[in-house]
Amino acid sequence: MAQARQMHPNMGNSFDRVSIYNNSKGTLTGYDCPKCHNKGNYMAVLNDEEILRPCECMEKRKMLKAIHESGLEEILSQCTFDSFEATEDWQKNIKYKAVKYAEDNEGKWFYIGGQVGSGKTHICTAIVGKLIKAGHNAKYMMWRDEIVRLKAMRNSEDFDDMIAEYKKIKVLYIDDLFKTVQGKQPTQADIDIAFEIINYRYIHKDLITIFSCEKYIDEITEIDEAVGSRINQKARGFNLAVAFDKSRNYRLKEQT
Repeated sequence: MAQARQMHPNMGNSFDRVSIYNNSKGTLTGYDCPKCHNKGNYMAVLNDEEILRPCECMEKRKMLKAIHESGLEEILSQCTFDSFEATEDWQKNIKYKAVKYAEDNEGKWFYIGGQVGSGKTHICTAIVGKLIKAGHNAKYMMWRDEIVRLKAMRNSEDFDDMIAEYKKIKVLYIDDLFKTVQGKQPTQADIDIAFEIINYRYIHKDLITIFSCEKYIDEITEIDEAVGSRINQKARGFNLAVAFDKSRNYRLKEQT
């Protein structure tokens, strides 16, 4: 909303004051705006009154902040729909579903499980990038790392605040759900924390959750029916499975 600005009468005419203000430097960082010069607003004259208008760069700054806070800042520019390799039918299907989901998820979740190195993280990151550009705040959760941190803090006063970051963020991307060291089964503590996060997001229907995993959804359900069934229901129509086939591991191809 435009704000009126009271100016001292000795500062010269309105044109001079507007010019001086608009050419002055601001202190905002992260993006160099040629219009407001990093003040976040600029001055205009409306009905002989000098007013401050918010600069269009504030939307860009908001998006850049969301990218930084998502935890995906380093790879969002690389992992896009355009850069996703889709030469084979299974890749084309993944890309088609992901683009459709990013454009209109209608309260659904997105789940992709299966073959290592098949582009699951890439396609999920591309979805998150689109959702951030649409104005949503997002957070990345590398399951194997974050579950260790959460379990270590489970009996501390800070646990509720820590887990709330994952429960309440508008867009949550959980990468490698239930992945453990050396392929061990998830512990009951792993399952309990997963349920707490997923059930909260399941109940609050406006929250968007994206999963990549080395397991199919039926394997998640075997680990814990309550977790698996909630994901399965919310991801209906966007529950993708990549067949286990080493020829689909593009990390191996890059090494040859």
